Amino acid sequence: MTLAEARAALRAARRVAVLTGAGVSAESGIPTFRDALSGHWARFRPEDLASPDAYRRDPEMVWQWYAGRYRDVSRAQPNGAHHLLARLEREKGEGFFLATQNVDGLHVRAGSERLVELHGNLGTARCEVCGAVAPLPDPETFTPPPTCPVCSSRMRPNVVWFGEFLPQGALEAAAQAFGEADVALVIGTSGQVYPAAGLALETRRAGGTVIEVNPDETDLTPHMSCSVRDVASRGLAALMAER
Repeated sequence: MTLAEARAALRAARRVAVLTGAGVSAESGIPTFRDALSGHWARFRPEDLASPDAYRRDPEMVWQWYAGRYRDVSRAQPNGAHHLLARLEREKGEGFFLATQNVDGLHVRAGSERLVELHGNLGTARCEVCGAVAPLPDPETFTPPPTCPVCSSRMRPNVVWFGEFLPQGALEAAAQAFGEADVALVIGTSGQVYPAAGLALETRRAGGTVIEVNPDETDLTPHMSCSVRDVASRGLAALMAER
């Protein structure tokens, strides 16, 4: 499928499902999870900071790491890709669905509403006892750990850690949206983290068009109808251009 054909398919689609990964946030200056392990944190492995076992061993250290990441993403701004996806949502209305693997909240800040955050959100915390989710205080004054506003228990970062399952409701909603989509967009993701990486295959199996936007080949490339080899903002701009 050519770029012109992909553009026409996206324009004609009544139902569009989108999966985004770290490549979308890279243009906002947000490093990938592993790239963020620099400076003081370079001596740690990801599982030392992002697993239930790590949190049980040293919740204070884990919270220091996540409080720093929360400050970083709070200072970042949505980029062109985030804004284009918010525009696409306005154009498609109820036929649009976005599933993101990112935890930075930039899609919401750009105006996206019909979305699920498959891996959680750095700007919120979840109670260890009652499960309540609440936004974190201002990043510049936040001192972890936060206290649950419902039961006053300690709260943990509201992100999915190694060894944990994705939120079942969010995953089911995403699987349904991709299974019903006329066109699926896979943007800025390596296609290596499942089950999220398998969502686009739901569209392909149902006979829909699957379009990848990524500067590099990925594990999903052989299954794509079309691959746009560019960064997220320029690739999306090319797909959404009038001509």
